[in-house]
Amino acid sequence: MADQYAQNPARGEPPRLSVLRWDELPEGPVVVLLDQTRLPAEETELVCTDVPALVQAITTLAVRGAPLLGITGAYGVALAAARGYDVEEAAALLAHARPTAVNLAHGVRRALAAHRAAAGGGSVQAARAALAEARELHRQDAEASASMAAHGLALLDELLAGGSHRILTHCNTGALVSGGEGTAFAVALAAHREGRLRRLWVDETRPLLQGSRLTAYEAARNGMAYTLLTDNAAGSLFAAGQVDAVLIGADRIAADGSVANKVGSYPLAVLARYHHVPFVVVAPTTTIDPDTPDGAGIEVEQRSGHEVTDVAAPQLLSAGPGAVASTSVAPLGTPAYNPAFDVTPPELVTAIVTESGVLSPVTGGGIAELCARSRQVTIS
Repeated sequence: MADQYAQNPARGEPPRLSVLRWDELPEGPVVVLLDQTRLPAEETELVCTDVPALVQAITTLAVRGAPLLGITGAYGVALAAARGYDVEEAAALLAHARPTAVNLAHGVRRALAAHRAAAGGGSVQAARAALAEARELHRQDAEASASMAAHGLALLDELLAGGSHRILTHCNTGALVSGGEGTAFAVALAAHREGRLRRLWVDETRPLLQGSRLTAYEAARNGMAYTLLTDNAAGSLFAAGQVDAVLIGADRIAADGSVANKVGSYPLAVLARYHHVPFVVVAPTTTIDPDTPDGAGIEVEQRSGHEVTDVAAPQLLSAGPGAVASTSVAPLGTPAYNPAFDVTPPELVTAIVTESGVLSPVTGGGIAELCARSRQVTIS
């Protein structure tokens, strides 16, 4: 179990990660992404000049995380409009690039609606409207991140005595997935800054190791006390009484409160319930999908078996942009089951933290009220 028991020396706040930006180059606008498949070995940017390049970045997980996918989708619509491509076709390609993450389609719809509304003023005006909407979504997500961090920290202080929290997290939910500092990770970061984080337990998150490659990377950048563990070691932590709360993000929350998140989240919820540990989901209200009635209605993305039978090695640089080398860890031809997500039923979720507040207990009625409150805040 890799460990970092001593925090990094005080040196002020680390520079903000540049995860996604819009650039105006002489040859035309581009969307620039931090290639997350190369982390933590190197910080490399992908320059996307068209929507197919963005779709490839999304499907290969060079850009990932529910809120950031929504922002990416919105900028993708703006990119298609600015470069004179078929905007409707581009929007369809983007919206279906990853089926489980509801934010992606949400971001696409917002930018597309803005483009359609301004179409009467000509293509240039419509393109500007799509870009303005993408930038507004980017800004709103940063604000939502800050609000979730504040609400989440207040909830932890209410649930846990002593003010020294040992938090277990799964996958990656920091600045790499957000226009701000993230979702679940942002809560842990807020606790760290207030001197109330005793330990961040980081699941490595098989098969693509978003925990060890990305969450540990962000924890180290921020000088947090963190410890990395294999996913199947979490049970021993609970049994030893070393976990005060579980904090995860979400890719889709159904109308009944069922939560789809990175595969491995559901077993943590079961462990948390058995050991009487709070299991908290932190996600913006844009992740709630009222059109999906329950967990059974959530489409779970099935990914290539090679992600299980091979281990990617980003430090072994390969020729293709966004590509990484890999090593086989199973006999050739071995079949693999590789769902990207699993679904946690609402009765196992202690609370859902959003920018609009905290929902506990998690019920369908509460979800509906939360969505209504969020719409009122947005309109005002």
